[in-house]
Amino acid sequence: MHTQPMTNRNSFSQVAARATRIPSPAALLGESIELMGAVMPFARNAEIYGENEPAEYLYKVVGGAVRTYKVLNDGRRQIGAFYLPGDVFGLEIGSVHSFSAEAIAECKVMLIKRSTLVALAARSHDVANQLWTMTAKELQRAQGHIMLLIKTAQERVAGFLLEMASRAPAGNTVELPMSRQDIADYLGLTIETVSRTLTQLENSAAISVPSSRRIVLRNQAALTRLNA
Repeated sequence: MHTQPMTNRNSFSQVAARATRIPSPAALLGESIELMGAVMPFARNAEIYGENEPAEYLYKVVGGAVRTYKVLNDGRRQIGAFYLPGDVFGLEIGSVHSFSAEAIAECKVMLIKRSTLVALAARSHDVANQLWTMTAKELQRAQGHIMLLIKTAQERVAGFLLEMASRAPAGNTVELPMSRQDIADYLGLTIETVSRTLTQLENSAAISVPSSRRIVLRNQAALTRLNA
């Protein structure tokens, strides 16, 4: 059972109403499509949307982290992506969501009405470009994930660490908002394999692991060679 978001249904409706407001073309000039949205808080493990629910909104992580996932027929969970502050998610080709989305930890998410965004894209070249860029970025992410899943366990873990380092640069230190189980479900591995592989990388001096959520990349060149 999912934790309820840190808001009630009335406040969700109020936020959703604000997210549907259509600014004038003049107001959009030189401004981001973010101004069309409204921010909503979600508690740890709260569902943001479910698989097969209507894809009425586009979402952007303002603070915290989000995971999208699908539960397979045999009960296993496959995580499709992790989204960090600044990332946009919920882009769909069809009218319903193909994955579910949850807050990994307490987070804030901006909601933008999909129909409003599409209508504005038809009127504004700048908005259309932003929508195209977001779609292309999501496609590139999905393609990268597919390629990652055909590699060895060590290559997958190395690639994941490099990906996280590139998305949230903080020197050589990677702060992971997600659990080992989340990582395993993203990489298509068992949690034991993920832990064993991190130990192997630590023993080879490629990384150090001060804590379960903090990893220091000591030899990025070695990790890059593994991920090649």
